[in-house]
Amino acid sequence: MHDAPLIGPYNPDEVLAWETDGPRTARQFLSDVSRLADFLPDRPAVLNLLSSRYEFLVGFAAAMLRRQLTLLPQSRAPQTLRRIAGDYHESYCLTDQDEPVEGIESAVQRRHGSIAGWPRRIPHIPLNQVAAIAFTSGSTGQPMPNRKTWGALTAVARATGARLGLKTGERTAVVATVPHQHMFGLEASVMLPIMHGFVMHAGRPLFPADIRDALAEVAGKRILVTTPLHLRACVTEGVCVPPVGLILSATAPLSRSLAQEAERHFQTEVHEIFGFAEAGSVAERRTIDGDRWRPLDTVRLVQDRTVWVVHADYLPVPVRVPDRITVDADGRFVVHGREVDQINIAGHRVSLGDLNQKLLEIEGVQDGVFFLPDEGADLVTRLIACVVAPGKTVEEIQQALRRRIDPVFLPRPLLLVPRLPRNDTGKLPREALLKLAEQHVKGLSHEA
Repeated sequence: MHDAPLIGPYNPDEVLAWETDGPRTARQFLSDVSRLADFLPDRPAVLNLLSSRYEFLVGFAAAMLRRQLTLLPQSRAPQTLRRIAGDYHESYCLTDQDEPVEGIESAVQRRHGSIAGWPRRIPHIPLNQVAAIAFTSGSTGQPMPNRKTWGALTAVARATGARLGLKTGERTAVVATVPHQHMFGLEASVMLPIMHGFVMHAGRPLFPADIRDALAEVAGKRILVTTPLHLRACVTEGVCVPPVGLILSATAPLSRSLAQEAERHFQTEVHEIFGFAEAGSVAERRTIDGDRWRPLDTVRLVQDRTVWVVHADYLPVPVRVPDRITVDADGRFVVHGREVDQINIAGHRVSLGDLNQKLLEIEGVQDGVFFLPDEGADLVTRLIACVVAPGKTVEEIQQALRRRIDPVFLPRPLLLVPRLPRNDTGKLPREALLKLAEQHVKGLSHEA
């Protein structure tokens, strides 16, 4: 097989997506794609910034039919978009009405007109066609581009569905809190539903009440694609939601205690996806079952000297796993954290991820992170922790940490902040974190 269809097994009048004003059928979708493909400017690449998940999919599909690359920025900040546009000459933005990006040519998505007839053959896309370029989050340094073929996107969607026991054509709807421009969002909230004939909710609910309302708008088995940050908010607020068949979480480690709380609250199973932008989704686990990850059926982990690499038929070359992992004889593995997260203080080693988990286990801590400032920075050279814990004092949190971690890793200072500068996927870009800490350290010095 050298190509694959644009969408999975839909009948013409089956619902493909649920928009704010009602359903969009598969017939409507293909008609919208065809119309937009004729309208797009003749350029090699497009920054698809459309806020509706459905409109984004229409733009993504239309761009593929025109052999245009879709650029998936890690941030919607204008300077980030202009930098990417500068790196990809003659690119343009596909935007919502009245939301052009200054300094970049913009095309506005046109709203729907009459619906064309059902085509004799669903459009097919070559498997080796590069459909998108995803950029790393920037949480560990300069964002890097990663090319994604249509073959890779479809293979991951099918492998993920198979692992989760999802049945193609089953009455199922996917609601997601993650942005569709993010790699996990694209794979789990766009590709997963359209490859299996599911309904894709077009919105992006952020707050617990919004998540409840979005779940209530769709019928059938509900899949919630989300992050630990959103799960914690739902559990903390105790929002009552319609029945959920499955929760799929990624973008940050999910603690077993939070997974247990979420399973009790939502009365369902919570599964996690392990992956990274360079390879996409790699493995899955039900969090409460333990630390071990099971590679997706299309994935093999192979040791290359001192590192592990991901092999898959859809990857042009093997991709190095950026985390330290231990692989069992059956291929399952345990993640010990990113190499860049490993720190050594006074001969003691620990991962920042482990410290973060210990911090989040403290009662009253809503969010928090440890990090080590850059060498030569104006900040102190010991570990710093930024913590969101209304009603708690620095002394109370430090005392709780003393019972959980080696004293050499106690943060100096520990900064109480109103919120952390997380991006749309819940990650913490290092640059934003350093800026936050610097501001608070300066504030403390002025108070002194």
